[in-house]
Amino acid sequence: MHLTPDQLVAEFHDAVMELYFARKRITLLEEENAALRARLAQAGTAPGTGAEAGAEAEAGAARVAPAGG
Repeated sequence: MHLTPDQLVAEFHDAVMELYFARKRITLLEEENAALRARLAQAGTAPGTGAEAGAEAEAGAARVAPAGG
């Protein structure tokens, strides 16, 4: 398959944009993960709340949007 120089530039631009948005999404997911871990650790220190916090954290993780959105 042969691409023209303009097509190559367009393909490169698309790849760069996909990488940009993927890295942005990774950053958001890392922040959400840290927040959930902090909530889980905090709930684990309070007496009698460990099981509820674990279930809540799992439910929150299930609400994470798909990578394409």
